[in-house]
Amino acid sequence: MDIMKIKIENFEGPFDLLLHLIRKNKMDIYNIRIFEITNQYLEHLKTMKELDLEITSEFIVMASTLLEIKSKTLLPKTKNEEEDENPELSLVEKLIRYRKFKGAAEFLKEKSLYNGVVFSKKPEIIEEPKTDKNNEDIFKNITMLDLYNIYNNLIEQMKNKMNESNVSNMSKTIEMDRYRVEDKIVYIKELLDNKKVYKFNDIISECESKIETIVTFLALLELIKDKQVKVLQENSFEEIYVERIEVDE
Repeated sequence: MDIMKIKIENFEGPFDLLLHLIRKNKMDIYNIRIFEITNQYLEHLKTMKELDLEITSEFIVMASTLLEIKSKTLLPKTKNEEEDENPELSLVEKLIRYRKFKGAAEFLKEKSLYNGVVFSKKPEIIEEPKTDKNNEDIFKNITMLDLYNIYNNLIEQMKNKMNESNVSNMSKTIEMDRYRVEDKIVYIKELLDNKKVYKFNDIISECESKIETIVTFLALLELIKDKQVKVLQENSFEEIYVERIEVDE
């Protein structure tokens, strides 16, 4: 798909953009192809940035959520996780609710009952902590797509280093118990306590397996969404850095 052929519209929010992509790809809203929709969503944000269009924090939160869902599909599920809330199902439910609100607003507009009052629900995926940090504070000369592309390259490198075809499901489950997102969040925060700025590649390259790499990336996403860290790159194709955000910044 050539994203530059898409007409860049003034989307009301991330759910509006997602519904546009779902309709464009003729997907069933109950059966979203998460890998395909995530890549297209990130490409669209990249195009918006290149055209100097405003990308609000809600779009970034949605990008992080899609990446989180996509990354988790690569992990073997533990018994406890199977009983937990399905983030993909939760996203679908919110999309359906948003579509109903949007449909109701369009209906009222067509019936001349729409008098400039917008009947809509504020886009919401996950609750963000109150902060004065804006999108430019969190991402400098880099997009979520750039970050994810580097992550994908590291995953490919990990595949080349290890013969995973001989790893049994049992050993994968044991490895999942060994690596938890919560623990990796603590680990990354400890790294940044000792040194405020860390190379993204150094954080990920210390991982010993594909599963540990994915879990570490998910932990980094959580810290970005919580606006505890920011990612920056001085120039294109140069090293990407992760920096702790000071409370009083």
